[in-house]
Amino acid sequence: MSTANPAPRKDRSQLLQKQMLARHFHDLTMAPQTGRKVAYTFVPGNLTELMRSFDLLPVLPEINALQNGMRKRTGEYIREAERAGHSEDVCSYVKADVGMLLKGNIGPTGEKLPEPDLLLLSYTGCFTFMKWFEILRRHYDCPVVFLHIPYQGQGRVDDEMVEYVKRQLAEEVIPTMERVTGRAYDEDRLREMLRLSAVAEEDLVWSLESARHKPSPIDGYFGGVYYIGPIFTAFRGTPEAVEYYQALRSEIAERIEKGLGPITPEGTLEREKYRLVVEGPPNWTSFRDFWKLFYGEGAVAVASTYTRVGGLYDRGFRHDPDDPLGSLARYCIGCYTNISLPGRVDLISDYIREYDADGFVIHSVKSCNSFSAGQLAMLRAVEKRTGKPGAFIESDLVDPRYYSTANLKNRLDSYFQVLDARRSAGGSAPAPAPGGAR
Repeated sequence: MSTANPAPRKDRSQLLQKQMLARHFHDLTMAPQTGRKVAYTFVPGNLTELMRSFDLLPVLPEINALQNGMRKRTGEYIREAERAGHSEDVCSYVKADVGMLLKGNIGPTGEKLPEPDLLLLSYTGCFTFMKWFEILRRHYDCPVVFLHIPYQGQGRVDDEMVEYVKRQLAEEVIPTMERVTGRAYDEDRLREMLRLSAVAEEDLVWSLESARHKPSPIDGYFGGVYYIGPIFTAFRGTPEAVEYYQALRSEIAERIEKGLGPITPEGTLEREKYRLVVEGPPNWTSFRDFWKLFYGEGAVAVASTYTRVGGLYDRGFRHDPDDPLGSLARYCIGCYTNISLPGRVDLISDYIREYDADGFVIHSVKSCNSFSAGQLAMLRAVEKRTGKPGAFIESDLVDPRYYSTANLKNRLDSYFQVLDARRSAGGSAPAPAPGGAR
């Protein structure tokens, strides 16, 4: 691969996001002094707008784990958690978070995180979240509220499901937030935040769907994890999020106009050779090395399921200020981790068609059952439906012991050879045997 600009400049959107994160973590550090209340919660199905309407500051444990993973700290935290009795087979996010807690709860920016005033668990298809909060509950003396989200077993969101979640919000979640914060529920403030969310969501969807262009101006997986950061975590419903996504859209539009490919850690990708859809979370401890296995061969992820884990906005959902609690309920029910395996097969197959992908890659994460369960069956189903070959690769989220560049490179090199053979044969070469390039 040929690249330009070995040390690419940071675009305005990147600088904005960095400033947003720095301010947020500083606000968290200062919360005990300023008197602001803090809620620990998770990304899929999070109630950011509702929390912020009560002036609650969100802390997302899995975001802390992945950011510590990118900073090469999670290996030590995981060993600390295992010394405390947590199994090697437990989700590495959990152990990274517990290890951080046991070592003083110093967050990714080097500042101490405050203890929670509320543990807010939105259950959206990941059973581990429930056990994770059981662990945290033993450490913190604070209220716990559990928002149960019905599973999309039938592949749709029914009105009864929405009403079930709305009742929990009205009868359990909101009263708990009122007690914790000493504030009354302010629906007008919530409506304004939902309005801002919808504005930002429009620009996010435009940005992700820009990958339909050839060449794609973005990488929808490795680059996409940066793009989804503000809206999937602590900033949805804020003017800062709106400003960030406006800046991002402007930058991508400029790249499209100039016919440029995505930005990589080594500069702009000059030649798009393979267009891929990717399923599963990335590896964080060796994120750049993992990404280079793709862009080093001219492979661009034009769509991914992971960048929809905090909301399937590109399938039409928007937060609706005219239906505050119903909108929050539909958001929670519609998250990717709450979708059945047939629904996930449908989504991956649709992405392959919509983004004119050459194939797809499933990254199976050792310690993440929410994503990894059933992935081989999904691979076979997507290959059969689309006629496009899939690759199956394996590592972990933030446990460096389960990442091997050599093993991943061997599998991906074999897969790219399959794509080359199909291309040379005019697309008529058979797909690999069930199981994909492994």
